[in-house]
Amino acid sequence: MASTPALSTVDALRTLALVGPAAAGKTTLAEALLQRTGAIGAMGSVERGSTVCDFDPLEKRLQHSLNSSLVHLAHDGCRIHLIDTPGYPDFIGPALSALEAVDTAAVVINAAAGVEPMAQRMMEYAASRGLDRLIIVNKIDAQEVDLAALLGQIQAAFGKECLPLNLPASGGAAVVDCFYNREGASDFGSVADAHRALVEQVVEVDAAFVDRYLNDGDVDPAELHAPLEQALREGHLIPVCFVSARSGAGVAELLDVIARLLPHPGEGNPPEFLQGEGDAAKPVRAEPDPAKHVLAHVFKVTVDPYVGKLGVFRIHQGTVTPGSQLYIGDGRKPFKVGHLLLLQGKTPVEVASAGPGDLCGVAKVDEIEFDAVLHDAAEDARIHLKPLAFPVPVHGVAITPKRRGDEQRMWEILQKLVTEDPCLKVEQVASTNETVVYGLGELHLRTLLERLQEVYKFEVNTSPPKIAYRETITAPAEGHHRHKKQTGGAGQFGEVFLRVEPLPGRDAGVAGFEFVDQVKGGVIPGQFMPAVEKGVRQAMDSGVIAGYPLQGVRVVVYDGKHHSVDSKEIAFITAGRKAFIAAVREARPIVLEPIVRVEIAAPEASVGDITGDLSSRRGLIQGTSAAQPGMLAIHGQVPLSELANYQSRLNAMTGGQGRYSIEFSRYDPVPPTVQAQLASQYKVKEEE
Repeated sequence: MASTPALSTVDALRTLALVGPAAAGKTTLAEALLQRTGAIGAMGSVERGSTVCDFDPLEKRLQHSLNSSLVHLAHDGCRIHLIDTPGYPDFIGPALSALEAVDTAAVVINAAAGVEPMAQRMMEYAASRGLDRLIIVNKIDAQEVDLAALLGQIQAAFGKECLPLNLPASGGAAVVDCFYNREGASDFGSVADAHRALVEQVVEVDAAFVDRYLNDGDVDPAELHAPLEQALREGHLIPVCFVSARSGAGVAELLDVIARLLPHPGEGNPPEFLQGEGDAAKPVRAEPDPAKHVLAHVFKVTVDPYVGKLGVFRIHQGTVTPGSQLYIGDGRKPFKVGHLLLLQGKTPVEVASAGPGDLCGVAKVDEIEFDAVLHDAAEDARIHLKPLAFPVPVHGVAITPKRRGDEQRMWEILQKLVTEDPCLKVEQVASTNETVVYGLGELHLRTLLERLQEVYKFEVNTSPPKIAYRETITAPAEGHHRHKKQTGGAGQFGEVFLRVEPLPGRDAGVAGFEFVDQVKGGVIPGQFMPAVEKGVRQAMDSGVIAGYPLQGVRVVVYDGKHHSVDSKEIAFITAGRKAFIAAVREARPIVLEPIVRVEIAAPEASVGDITGDLSSRRGLIQGTSAAQPGMLAIHGQVPLSELANYQSRLNAMTGGQGRYSIEFSRYDPVPPTVQAQLASQYKVKEEE
């Protein structure tokens, strides 16, 4: 493990995340920046699996990023912390987490593909967190690319405040600066006009500079550092830079932009820390002062089967050194920092200290969790960051281990994988007795299953999750059963009379069950009544008409018989169960299905197709609302069974731009044809 001295001062630090769509060239751009600054000798290749950031074996095989990766480099007296993030929507969790650790979100756009949905989503998230934003147009030397039209598309999508800091020149083989240069030749547009637009946009935030500009006709850009940082903080300016990561065009100029123009930790918008919970939470401002007590936020956790857990955090306040005693959130017992690590892809580098703005890691601290706040002062115990609005994972797959007896190990491995990705969820569904993993799409879940097999050497069987149907009754009815068994010695005897009634209000009562003892005269002795209830509950759990649990039922036991010698607990369990089944079959039983509230965000042009599709699937459209420019949110309710593989259908209807979330609403009766099908399937199973 390499070692390096203490890190840079606050004003010499830059932190940025490369975010945006897949195939925009983020990983290759990180390679180009590392190579240009001498951090690596030669650029690696995604195709050859030799890049610093895509070091995971699965990333190398799939040739795209699956997780965020950290690197650091030095340029012009600055230390630059850079996070490379995945571009596929299924892996947006690590990309969003990276935004919590940086002052600038650098949205990378593929010049040949234009403004894609993932670029729009990341711009929105970055704006919602108050980050400075930078747009990097990559692959400017691609064939048949209209960069002037692309700049217009960027301004149409994100606003006129998106102005070029440089322009491509020599057919995309170079770029020319427009901020410090007042003149120059470019492939399109006037450098003078671009310079004037930049200066006018920057001076607008400072009245004194506006007066100078109006009087003198220009202002020296070297004097504009403070208003420039204010314009970036307020989103009044979103710079656009042109680059070709493969050829190197614009890479040196991009490094200059990062070092000279982007904010250091004292100039960006600080994150919103809160102390306390709910409405009583009070804002707390973290100050980038290395002398103050420590406040740090864990934005990434990895669990390696050989190395163990690694927590990666951004220091917002104070100084951390090996030997520091840090608390995790509300924890009362601190851990001691052993090795303080700076990450270069998969290679850890030990550092002697780290301060505000630094991104560091600490290994083998089992208690560390994603989104935890690390601190060294007792009064900071209830401080946390304002939660990120992660997409809700709704795409599920049920998994079972191939080897019996491996259920506990499977659960432990799944917990490790879920720890690494805030958009994965694992749940033990009691109603269907299944282990279900939820993710953001088919690719997300397929990658998890491949990691299970390749990294942990664990094989599983998969199936679509079962729908948690229920049964209930719609009318009162009575049932009776006499259980009598004689085997030569002591026999078994128990007789039960009961009636069943629907509990009032399906929405409120469907999850309910009442057991009422109205037996008089001791015809069923009190010690046997729990056995009757046990038999009833057994039948409720296993179902009567379709094999699904019964709910929303009141059971009244009103009569019965016992035998002074032969009556036993098992006899009344059996009598209670069979009397209940007989009553339910006469009580007009029905099968219920879960109905979910669904919210779909989609382009306006796709709304008609989506609403028509939902209506054809027994869905109820409840309305629409504005989501963002060009997008609408569709609100409705639909049976959960109709949403199998819905993301694939939504992608087809929206060109990949749609996304949805679901939330349980209630249970409703299934259509008669569905009930008949479920009942016939259950009957076949019983006969088998």
